[in-house]
Amino acid sequence: MQTKEIKILVSEYKNEEELITTDRELVLAARRIAESAYAPYSKFKVGAALRLTDGTVVTGSNQENAATPVGTCAERSALFWANANYPDFAVESIAISAIDQSGNRAARLSPCGICRQALLESQHRFQLPIRVILDSRDKIEILNSVESLLPLSFNGNALNSVE
Repeated sequence: MQTKEIKILVSEYKNEEELITTDRELVLAARRIAESAYAPYSKFKVGAALRLTDGTVVTGSNQENAATPVGTCAERSALFWANANYPDFAVESIAISAIDQSGNRAARLSPCGICRQALLESQHRFQLPIRVILDSRDKIEILNSVESLLPLSFNGNALNSVE
């Protein structure tokens, strides 16, 4: 038997003022678009802003539905719109921010499993790591790759393996 350790590096910032300009712009865009989320059931409004390799910024917000599986998360809303409208450009980075039920920025934030898998697919599709910026009330965390969110991930390579 072997035991292996998986380490995930997270850069932590106190606020958006400590970020480089391009990251700060994404965080502020994610905060703005969260305001327009349609979240009448959870009251948890999420915004996502992503930057493509050509510099284009695409945003999306969560869209809930009374029939729960019909809605979509902010991350996938932005990602799928970008993939449909800019199919030749990879995602460089994504910032995610949320407004909780009390109207404040969420205390803790991380993409759901489905969004993690969708982001990972985009990362593998373009063979370019996607930086993930998580904007919460007391800090901003940056991960250098979606694989940091989903370390033992499943991707298309597994479908091609032959034993």
